[in-house]
Amino acid sequence: MSTPQSPSVASTSFMDPKVVMSIKSLELRAKVIVNGFRTGLNKSPKHGFSVEFSEYRQYTQGDDPRFIDWKLYARTDRSFIRLFEDETNLRCYIVADFSNSMSFGSLGYTKHDYSRSIAASLAWMLNRQGDAVGLSLFDEKVRMVVPARYRPGQLRRIMVTLEEPTSGSETNPEHALEHAARRLNKRGFVVLISDLLAPVEQFEAGLKLLRGCGHDVIVFQVLDPVELDLKIDGPRLFEDLETRQKIYADPEDTNASYIQKITAHNEAVQAVCEKLGAAFVRTVTNEPLEMALSEFLHARRIRR
Repeated sequence: MSTPQSPSVASTSFMDPKVVMSIKSLELRAKVIVNGFRTGLNKSPKHGFSVEFSEYRQYTQGDDPRFIDWKLYARTDRSFIRLFEDETNLRCYIVADFSNSMSFGSLGYTKHDYSRSIAASLAWMLNRQGDAVGLSLFDEKVRMVVPARYRPGQLRRIMVTLEEPTSGSETNPEHALEHAARRLNKRGFVVLISDLLAPVEQFEAGLKLLRGCGHDVIVFQVLDPVELDLKIDGPRLFEDLETRQKIYADPEDTNASYIQKITAHNEAVQAVCEKLGAAFVRTVTNEPLEMALSEFLHARRIRR
């Protein structure tokens, strides 16, 4: 997982995403991810999920050394910063891409499965902390919305909504981000989860509106490993999952050109986030899902 804000915590003790993704129940999977995150960071048992939520992040240059947990350092020989959440509840909207491009996957599960697992684990964690969390699903349009609330049954509503299949003929995050901006009357936090394989201009317009309204944003760009390196053996027929256009090609002949184009696109997406002051995380579907929680908490702490 790559992010310009800070290095992620070490993932050596986190779970293999293939094991996590084999759990059929999305709600149980979310719970396992959150609990695995806590365990993976050697969290002290005296701190649980509550309004006074504590967490750890690996120490990076520039952090205040006063917040290093020296007892944890003595046990693990690794430096971690202890983070304490304040008592101001958060209003958060998770904006999840459910377009057909998310149905691609080379690891036995798809970007759709991986992304909604991130969304579910974030919702589970926020709900347990007493935060108001909502959800919207989009392809070229906003398809389904669960308003951001903290009340009995809210988490279940979100989990059921996340079971929706992929749809649509294209990806357009602009409308979804505009919709989130209208929904958040007070300053809030928006989590965008998408492969962002769409014109950068659309994404930029929606993000600019959100940031102009004063909302904090973290962007998770979720990609399959094959989408980054096109390591596929032999010529084959490729199909665009949204337009259904087909082309026969040999990856060996097109690999260099493809990597150049996808790299340029991804760099442009990241540059937009940096320009507009949104946290950005590029995550690949073979990486531990717990890392998304670490990045989210880090981004939330910085903006507080």
